[in-house]
Amino acid sequence: MKMAITGKGGVGKSTLAGILACLARDDGKTVLAVDSDPDANLAFALGMPEQERALIVPIAQRSELIEERTGAKLKQFGQIFKLNPDISDVTDRFSYDFNGIHLLVLGAIEAGGTGCACPENVFLRNLLSNIILQRGEIVIVDMEPGIEHLGRSTAQGVDLMIVVVEPASQSVATARSIVALAEQIGLRKICFVGNKISSESELAYLTDQLEAPRVMGFIPYSESIRQADREGLLLLDKLDSQVRQAFGAVYRKVFAIQEH
Repeated sequence: MKMAITGKGGVGKSTLAGILACLARDDGKTVLAVDSDPDANLAFALGMPEQERALIVPIAQRSELIEERTGAKLKQFGQIFKLNPDISDVTDRFSYDFNGIHLLVLGAIEAGGTGCACPENVFLRNLLSNIILQRGEIVIVDMEPGIEHLGRSTAQGVDLMIVVVEPASQSVATARSIVALAEQIGLRKICFVGNKISSESELAYLTDQLEAPRVMGFIPYSESIRQADREGLLLLDKLDSQVRQAFGAVYRKVFAIQEH
């Protein structure tokens, strides 16, 4: 199953991606977690210690690799370079195995329409496309806000797009924009997860704003998540029973989609 997790910045995309990855691993699945958000918070959500996070070199910063595969020097204009560089070995070579989860950090991918047609951008786009279309394991992509960097063919390879929404009008507006764009490029299965719900009124607000058939669940606000994030601890180990049950319910619904 291939899933992409998106939403407005700060809504908890990385938290959901990390916890779903851990639950899938604990369920005996082979998991590739891909961090394509420039903020690169997925390693935090997986509980990777600071000394290990410091060793991660995002693919976007591997200049020699990109230049070798595209045949062009970076930061130079007017060059001819390969639009379909060989990326077949990149995921296996440069992903990090942490507690049974393979983590690949892409680095920044420029948004379509504003990004450059440059070697590094082409390389990252091809790599993300290969991961979604060709990899056989469970793939969970923590995306940057929006979906513009997904090409049409790549989007059609995603089994599910999860839009994380918090109880705020801007977050809801962003979610609706993402759904509209996703449908335009051929994504068929799009769902919502409400996050950071701290009251019955906030739950009622999101319930009213979101299409009920697309809602996978609501996650209560959790101070333990904030504390675990500050301390660099594995989020899953620090959840209280109510929050853990909420994430577990979302996990079961998400993977039930694969069976239909």
